[in-house]
Amino acid sequence: MSASPLTIQAPPEAAAARPLSDRWVLLLAGVYCLVGALAVTFWLWRDPASRIVAGNPYDADQFAWYFRYDATAVAHFRLPALTTDGMNAPQGISVMWNTFMLLPGILLAPVTLLAGPQASLTVLMTAGFAGSALAMIVVLRRWGASIPAAALGGGVYGFSPALIQSSLGHYDLQFAVLPPLIADAALRLATGRCGPGRRAAARCGAWLGLLAAAQVFITEESLFDTGVAVVIMVAVLLVSRPRAIAGRVRDTATGLAAAAGVAAVVAGYPLCVQFFGPLRNPGSPFAPDFYKNDLAGFVQPSSLMLLHTARSSAFAANFQGKLPEYLAYLGWPMLAVLGLVTVRFWRLLPVRVTAVTFTVLAVFSLGGTLLASGRVHQGIELPWYWLQTLPVTGSVIPARFSIIADGAAAAALAFGFDAARRRWPGAGQILAGLAAIAVIPLVPAPLPAATTAGVPAGWTTALTALRLPAGAHVLVVPIPVSAYTAPLRWVADTGQPASIVGGYYMGPTWAGPAATDGNGLSSEAMYLNQLWAQTAGVSVATVATLPVNQIYPDATQMRAQFRGWDLSAIVADTSPSSALGHYLTGLLGQPTVQAGQILGWRLR
Repeated sequence: MSASPLTIQAPPEAAAARPLSDRWVLLLAGVYCLVGALAVTFWLWRDPASRIVAGNPYDADQFAWYFRYDATAVAHFRLPALTTDGMNAPQGISVMWNTFMLLPGILLAPVTLLAGPQASLTVLMTAGFAGSALAMIVVLRRWGASIPAAALGGGVYGFSPALIQSSLGHYDLQFAVLPPLIADAALRLATGRCGPGRRAAARCGAWLGLLAAAQVFITEESLFDTGVAVVIMVAVLLVSRPRAIAGRVRDTATGLAAAAGVAAVVAGYPLCVQFFGPLRNPGSPFAPDFYKNDLAGFVQPSSLMLLHTARSSAFAANFQGKLPEYLAYLGWPMLAVLGLVTVRFWRLLPVRVTAVTFTVLAVFSLGGTLLASGRVHQGIELPWYWLQTLPVTGSVIPARFSIIADGAAAAALAFGFDAARRRWPGAGQILAGLAAIAVIPLVPAPLPAATTAGVPAGWTTALTALRLPAGAHVLVVPIPVSAYTAPLRWVADTGQPASIVGGYYMGPTWAGPAATDGNGLSSEAMYLNQLWAQTAGVSVATVATLPVNQIYPDATQMRAQFRGWDLSAIVADTSPSSALGHYLTGLLGQPTVQAGQILGWRLR
């Protein structure tokens, strides 16, 4: 079989010094990647069951609840249901419209059941860093990169600033293991590296379909972003080598048909439930063109980077999309090196393909209008301004293109490093120094840790004493919302109760468009939360959207709301002498159970 147009040739000295098989090389690379991942997550591993990355407890609590949901289903020898009233009872939520991470949740169910959901999430994050780096190393080696170049590219991608920032509660985005493998499978199909003939193309396509289906059950957004990157790379290949790509149209079509078939078998039904089933979300819950990169963010490191200044850290902290979405940073040295590599080795197809892909994705990440140094320039319209009006693209968060863009940048750096070593074989130390200068600003600091919200004293005792039937709807006060998620953490850590009112989720509204927390809390729910907040030391604005003097439901309205929620029990984190305790006792009588700081009422 002839060489692929994308294959590069390793430097002569690298080709001559290969005493170890690639299997052993990858094994050692995996060990080093794991060591790096453990170093980054060191503070989490001091107590993996109750430590999260400091800065975003809300998404961390949400994912912990999701992992408990997945593990509970596995414990009952079934797959998780695609709609559930475990959250937002009695209406429920769609699993596929939310980031349940079904595949990791199921695979890590034994860890969740034995050590709790946060332990599973700590394992997942560590595997995300190590696995993403190793996946990139595997792909770069497959396309001809030398061991040093592949290690360089793998480290840049697996521990990229975009993935480091995503560790702030965005576990689904941080686990970026499959995108390099998906891009690799698609490019091998397009370039003929799968082997000659339609049967080989079908096998390659089936693998591509399986990877894509697996990514659906991690996060669909990363699959879409990877698909965009693949389209860009194939377009560059088609322009650069039109005959080589066009001559494989039949084989490529065969492979794509196989990919579609496998993906449909594995993920077809869940996707049908998502887009055509109950509780589907019309549109995106996020403001359009808001979560996009700031142009200055490409060169301003956040406090999660080992090398940063107080000024750059403050800039990142004030980013309009908040720190979990501050994904642009690569630093002046890396951008300069990528520019030099692109200009000097433009004639090399691997460099050209990856450099163009990085550039286009970076531009897409800036959104529809330019945001620079915290100021939006409405008059400067970028390509995404028009692309976001197409179907599906309106639901895409532009800033997250940075994750895949960093992968393209890592590959361009690796291919450029090998090309430079071939061009100047006696300048190995100088080239290694330049690579180090580019990479050192990207080295992350160990992630800062925070402790999860502790379960209130008496929680498990009270819920056990209430003897609720399976699937009973329970009103937990405070009622969880996206701005206060501690009750979700209590449920995640204990597995009780099975179904609660409220939550943190994406869902449809009465008006039609999707929104965070769906329709939000009713006035009765906000009143209960406000009563709780008065003695809990929590800002009223955190748990309700209207001031207390505008909400005062009478007893008839409150009881009607209880019936509307179809409640079997009410559980309140409060004392009998608090404002909330007095109110509920006056409304419902003496608690059925009192344990620790929990009051519980069993309702008929």
